[in-house]
Parts: sequence; structure tokens; C-alpha cells
Amino acid sequence: MDERAFETLAEETLRGLMTRIEDALDADVDLRGGILTIEFDDGRQYVVNKHAPNRQIWLSSPLSGASHYAWDDAARAWRSTRGGAILADVLATELAQISGSDIRFD
Repeated sequence: MDERAFETLAEETLRGLMTRIEDALDADVDLRGGILTIEFDDGRQYVVNKHAPNRQIWLSSPLSGASHYAWDDAARAWRSTRGGAILADVLATELAQISGSDIRFD
């Protein structure tokens, strides 16, 4: 994937995540400069950001730590570079654990 395609896809992904999270959860959600921050009242925080040099999206999670996701054309999703988990699935599961609310990213 070239740089322009990555930037477009990553921005669309981050905006989509932000919109769904804002609509579904009681959390402070902010997207600036390619960095999506999700903070809960108890101080737990997620950071999801694009990493252009590697053409990846990186996740920092208070539950699972750091992970990196590369675009998988076949799955049409961001897939973990270690283990193969899908970014949207990881976020949905973990955000539900913290908030007690179901959230879907499809």
C-alpha cells in the first residue's frame, strides 16, 4: 500500500472508531493529528494511532498492552502483526470489559 492510500485508510478507520465509541460509551474520546485517545473516568486510557513509516495502526491498551496492526486486504481489516487478531474485535471486547456496554465496529 502506498503512503497516500495508507493515510486515507488510517484516517477513515480512526474517524470511524471515534464516532462509534462516542455514540456507544461514556468516555472522553478525542482524535487529533492521527491519534485517537479514549479515556475513562477511572483513568484508564487507550491510544490508537497511525504509524506511517510502517503503514500500521498501533494500539496502547490498559488491558492488553501495546500491539501493532497492518491492513489485511483479504479480511478488509487491520490485523495484528502478532497473533492475527482484528483491531476492531480487540477494541470491542476490551471496551465492553471496561465499560459494561456492548460496542460493535461493523
